[in-house]
Amino acid sequence: MYSAIAANKRNTIIIMAVFILLIAGLGYLASIFYGNLYITYYVMAGALIYALFQYFAAAKIAVTMTGAKLIEKRENPRLYRIVENLSITTGMPTPKIYIIDDPAPNAFATGRDPKHAIVAATTGLLDIMDDKELEGVMAHELGHVQNYDIRVSMIVFGLVSAIGLLSDITLRMLFFGGDDDSDGVPPQLYFVGIIALILAPIIAAVIQLAVSRQREYLADSTGALTTRYPEGLASALEKLRDHERPMQRQNGSTSHLFFANPLKPGFFGKLFSTHPPLDERIARLRGLEGKM
Repeated sequence: MYSAIAANKRNTIIIMAVFILLIAGLGYLASIFYGNLYITYYVMAGALIYALFQYFAAAKIAVTMTGAKLIEKRENPRLYRIVENLSITTGMPTPKIYIIDDPAPNAFATGRDPKHAIVAATTGLLDIMDDKELEGVMAHELGHVQNYDIRVSMIVFGLVSAIGLLSDITLRMLFFGGDDDSDGVPPQLYFVGIIALILAPIIAAVIQLAVSRQREYLADSTGALTTRYPEGLASALEKLRDHERPMQRQNGSTSHLFFANPLKPGFFGKLFSTHPPLDERIARLRGLEGKM
């Protein structure tokens, strides 16, 4: 169990290192064209500011976009007690608990740290899960809070923004005029640079998906460690697979927050999904049996 958590953390660090190298390389490429080494710093600083804004506003944005409603203990004692008991087990404050009126079984967590956390479940999830399965799902969501996944996702989002912005600005400058210092740049480098600038946002998006998927595996392992019962979460994932349906209020910008992909399935949707395949997650959890 602990080795699975450590492996997922290492994979995330490696992916983020590749991300930073990618944006640094693009910045250096732009610097060669325009003789200005500060281009990369400006773009990364702007992306950092944007990521910080998203970091503090993400929870409110997610709640608004999903239509989640804050509940008290008396309104749904079952969900409230499960989250409350899991919070005690993990040593975290009980997060604010929301319910989304949607027949699609799903859940999400957000919040910049355990003191400002939010967890939510759909009515569809509550309808089909037994207590052990619901406990597994909510332990997974609290795992995201424990692992500070909102910070990771916002940092990655900021880097994606920086890469997209840098690529767009540099391409425009290449086609509509550049600095005189770029006159000595070989034509071959221009060609390679244009290809790199076009591919960079695509590569960045793929890396973003890889980070998101690693955090899902990590939250699965963390949740199973909390409950000491991986089968509960594995069984919940099987029910999600059998009752798979998109949520009524869909938004790509919040899809990475959810327990399972809330978007309408399709070839490209699966290819660029922020979540790993359910069968793979189930297999990994079943592989943890007896290893805790």
